[in-house]
Order: sequence, then C-alpha cells, then structure tokens
Amino acid sequence: MSLQIKVDEPIVAGQTGLGKRQLILIRGGTVSGAVKGRVLPGGADAQIIRPNGRVDLSARYALETEEHEVIYVENNGIRQVSEPFRQQAAEGRIIDHEHVYFRTVPVFKTSSKAYQHLQDRMFIGAAVRLPDDIRLDIYEVQ
Repeated sequence: MSLQIKVDEPIVAGQTGLGKRQLILIRGGTVSGAVKGRVLPGGADAQIIRPNGRVDLSARYALETEEHEVIYVENNGIRQVSEPFRQQAAEGRIIDHEHVYFRTVPVFKTSSKAYQHLQDRMFIGAAVRLPDDIRLDIYEVQ
C-alpha cells in the first residue's frame, strides 16, 4: 500500500541528552493500493535528531478504509541523510531522496475482520520526505 501523509511544521522541544526532539503532527492523507482509504488527522511523529544527523522516528496514527474500518498504525524507523547534505537537512531543507535512507517498520492493529491479516504479517516501509507531506510505500515481507 502507499500512503501520502500531510504533515505540519515541526514543534521543536529543543536539545536533550540524545539530540534535538521534535513532534510533527499529522493532518491527514490518502491510502492506496491493497488498502484504500485515508489517513485520519490527529496522529503524530515524535523524532529525535541525533548529533550525527540520524533521525529516530516513532509515529502513531490511524487509517480509515473506504469500508469505514479503522486501522491503528505504530510506525518506527530511521532517516539518515548522506554527507554533505546533513547540514541542509538540519536547517529544514528538503533533500533529494537519493541522498536519504528513510525506512520504517509499521505494525497494524485493528478489530476489523476484513483487515485482521495485517496483524499477522511483517511490513517494511520506504519513505520520501516532500515539502508538505511524506510518501510512504509499505511492502509485506514474504
């Protein structure tokens, strides 16, 4: 499946012992492919930007299918920008995806019988950061 996730500007909490903490609110989006529907507004991605430029991501959000079934998503991952683009990324600039390793491991939870199988499989996500949203392609591990 593919998700196009609309996001707000980061809310920066500042430097902590592990790095810069920020929270990015999810405004909504679309879901296509094996699951069709929308990304519900109200989720968030909590991030730690480490001194070496690696970003640890921990997102929580919900999907609503076109059949009105709700699927909760816990999606953890990492984003690492290649040198010499790390400073530009730290300034908030969008870096061409060929210079960014951005992978996630989504886990799905639902009471829907139609989508119960999502809880019994493992998935990998490959993401791209765009100016106003995230494109996330999710693949089932066979």
